[in-house]
Amino acid sequence: MVTDFLELGLSTGILNAIAELGFEKPTPVQARIIPDLLVGDGDIVCLAQTGTGKTAAFGLPTLEYLDVSNPDTQALILCPTRELCRQISQDLSNYAKYLPGVKIVSVYGGAGIIGQIKTLKGGAHIIVATPGRLLDILKRGAADISKINTLILDEADEMLNMGFKDELDAILEQAPQDRRSLLFSATLPKEVERIAKSYMKEPEIVTVGERNAGSDNVEHFYYMVKEEDRYAAMKRIADYNPDIYAIVFCKTREETQKVADMLQRDGYDADSLHGDLSQAQRDSVMGRFKRKALHLLVATDVAARGIDVSDLTHVINYNLPQEIELYTHRSGRTGRADKKGVSIAIINQREKGKIRRIEAVIKKQFTRLPVPGAHEICERQLAHLINEINGAEVREDIYAFMPTIEQMWAELSKEDLVKKMLSYEFNRFFDYYRKAKDINIPEKEKKDRKSLKEGRKPVRESDGDPAERKDRKGKDGNPGTCENGFVWLRINLGYKNKIIPRDIISIMKTCGIGKKSIGKIEIFNEFLYVGLKENVAEYARSQINGATYGRRRLSASLMKN
Repeated sequence: MVTDFLELGLSTGILNAIAELGFEKPTPVQARIIPDLLVGDGDIVCLAQTGTGKTAAFGLPTLEYLDVSNPDTQALILCPTRELCRQISQDLSNYAKYLPGVKIVSVYGGAGIIGQIKTLKGGAHIIVATPGRLLDILKRGAADISKINTLILDEADEMLNMGFKDELDAILEQAPQDRRSLLFSATLPKEVERIAKSYMKEPEIVTVGERNAGSDNVEHFYYMVKEEDRYAAMKRIADYNPDIYAIVFCKTREETQKVADMLQRDGYDADSLHGDLSQAQRDSVMGRFKRKALHLLVATDVAARGIDVSDLTHVINYNLPQEIELYTHRSGRTGRADKKGVSIAIINQREKGKIRRIEAVIKKQFTRLPVPGAHEICERQLAHLINEINGAEVREDIYAFMPTIEQMWAELSKEDLVKKMLSYEFNRFFDYYRKAKDINIPEKEKKDRKSLKEGRKPVRESDGDPAERKDRKGKDGNPGTCENGFVWLRINLGYKNKIIPRDIISIMKTCGIGKKSIGKIEIFNEFLYVGLKENVAEYARSQINGATYGRRRLSASLMKN
């Protein structure tokens, strides 16, 4: 295993630049990918989480192979959002600090296209682009990607989630056939797999860490409250963590702005980031957040792509994402650079099932915590203030004012002085929490014991739409007949693990297997059978066997028809 950048074979100019940036040793994805890109020439699909150092993994080798004397565009990097586009471009410029003549141009929506075209006319060895804007520029004949030797798709799953399928197809068809293609993604859904099969040449699939797994540096917690108490719970979480520096994720632009407005009204250093903001507004918000003038950034999933902040203490899921895989992207914003991070979900009772499905995807357990009460919050805030005071620097300038201070406080005892100082600072907290109610709700798990004993499915609210349930005809633990072209995959999960068909479909989706490849599902008390198309069955077995679902280690085996 490579443990030093010197071992990778990078040039002196690049080594000097990354040393100045504080790069000490390669991350796992860098140690795995950079040697392959420097020595080999095959296509690669790399599955790695957000915040693992992917930009340097593909950026350093790309810079290493540039021919600065050749004015043609030699590398194209596509990514989902303008924030990520700008971040990649800035990172590459930093890596190329000691490589004179390198021209890197970023093109993205939300900024003037005329200015970007003018910059492209000055030459671009590397173009970093969002798909929609690049396709517009290509249609105008303002860029030429016919001579690139390297094509990189970064966060390919997110590009497809955002609806860039047609744009990607159109762009990739214009790229030369003899290029090298690199695809980076946190997950491998069906559409990403289609891109790989259609536009890459027998790519090597490299998984760094467990596929779809969450970072080992991140702890996962959830708080369960009534829907109307969601905002109150978030405030208490923020108050209980005085040093919080977090991104708060909401589902919609409207909710993002509403939550940010309420936080500002209540005196928090907070602001919003979403698609309705102008580029100047977005730049202003991000600048304040990176300087830590803001401690809470309320954002949508799309707007948060490309945020490169390495010391976030928390990620708060004000709402769970619609797509379970997005949770991996969210939680990957914290726990970076070997630091510990915390990912929090605020949920209502109906969302408990979704927490279980996320656990299956990230292969990590959530811990339920009670929402902090008034006494706990005030105690944490007081301790924080006292620690701040104890750590304060005492300068000589203060001594000139000591006679006046002592005279004004002469009638106060030490105890009275402490009480007054702390009351002055904390009366707002005391007033707010004096009548604060307990917003925790009990967790209720109703089970039909007779149904479980007989191997029949108990009716639960979390089961969702009955149309989602699949045919189950097996008796006494034996599955029925599998459809033609399908085989049974047996997995050691059943009713006692609270498994439902939707969970199984979600598990298969994390393996890159779409619904069309899934047939009947038959669930029993101790185990289940899922019908899979023969061409994906062995792959699914290899991915699931040995993985974990909650705390259960999975065993998967194929059954002959």
